[in-house]
Amino acid sequence: MWGLTPWLRRLGQDFGLGPLIIGVCVLVYLGALAIAPADIELELGLGFLSPGGRGLFALGASGFTPVFQMGRWWTLLSASWIHGGLLHILFNMLWARQLAPAVAHLYGPGRATLIWVWSGVAGFAASSTAPLFPPIVNVVMRPGPWTVGASASLFGLLGALVHFSRRGGAREMGTQVWSWAIALFLFGFVIPNVDNWAHLGGFLGGWMLAKLLDPLQAERLDHLLAGLVSLLLSLAAIVWSLVTAWPYLQAG
Repeated sequence: MWGLTPWLRRLGQDFGLGPLIIGVCVLVYLGALAIAPADIELELGLGFLSPGGRGLFALGASGFTPVFQMGRWWTLLSASWIHGGLLHILFNMLWARQLAPAVAHLYGPGRATLIWVWSGVAGFAASSTAPLFPPIVNVVMRPGPWTVGASASLFGLLGALVHFSRRGGAREMGTQVWSWAIALFLFGFVIPNVDNWAHLGGFLGGWMLAKLLDPLQAERLDHLLAGLVSLLLSLAAIVWSLVTAWPYLQAG
């Protein structure tokens, strides 16, 4: 590891994946607030301290409108790092703090990073294409034109834990994880403006990635490098979203 092994070991078994996710999400959330301070929602409620549409759009909100109507396909990578309010980011980061280290411990930090990033892409791809389905399919799922949040990636981590429980024979853990996944998915039908398609797509994406990456095999150096590249692609997507959104912000 080019002399980096002692430094990486000091980060713990997850190489700091949990704190990294939380830190980036918090920074992006603060950035969205700073972009359009006049748009911040100050009324107490589920949307308290929401950055508003301009801030979310600038940093890479995904969905049918950005991806298909505006051609901002890279937002499939950026949307997992963006949050629409204080309760939204708090709830998701509490789950990230619990799930990310567990997946990194079982799969290794490189593979856990791959699952986090690309299950998020799978979730937002499902959400973005959902409005193209027949209306009867979306009566319950309620897709919207815009979507953000780490929950697609969080469901990907849940899918990875479910796969590990089956692959490794950890039935008790599987029962616990299934109960979390089902409860959180049902929660999405009760609370308004929850992206249920992103949850479903993220879970299936995480399960399929976990199957491909096989947690019972040792993690390789190329997994770590691919995880790092995936993180850099996510950062690049956020930066490019901001660059390409600037003309819209200036005009609006």
